[in-house]
Amino acid sequence: MKSYLIVFLISMVPLIELRGAIPYAIGFGLPIVPSYIIAIIGNMLPVPIIYLFARKVLVWGKDKPLIGKFFTFCLEKGEKGGKKLKAKAGRGLFAALLLFVGIPLPGTGAWTGTLAASLLDMDFKSSVLAVMLGVILAGIIMGAASAGVFGALGAIFS
Repeated sequence: MKSYLIVFLISMVPLIELRGAIPYAIGFGLPIVPSYIIAIIGNMLPVPIIYLFARKVLVWGKDKPLIGKFFTFCLEKGEKGGKKLKAKAGRGLFAALLLFVGIPLPGTGAWTGTLAASLLDMDFKSSVLAVMLGVILAGIIMGAASAGVFGALGAIFS
């Protein structure tokens, strides 16, 4: 039970998220299906809170003495990333957000995707659904990578 709690908590940490929780679970020999479900729940738990409040908190704190520079950086990065995503995606913003969250690269997880969706004024339901599908996709990719599937495919086709 303690190991599953660790998987859950790791999946909630920004930048690490499910991308770190799945390899942890596999590395410690935990069953993949329960670990995967727990990691998805942990990764998705902050999403509505981020969508509803992160922008407001960042705008509130951008002119505060100790946190202003960091909050401004976060707002500018989110707006810049959101504009790039919107420019590339056009009317396919839902699919672009799903892929942004789903392809496990540094800085492209549920936290960043949700903040970008919030800054782009995407509707709540579409944002959460795109992020959840992206998290599921990232989990599948990380599970396959952690289980050595990509290494085995490389060995077969090389």
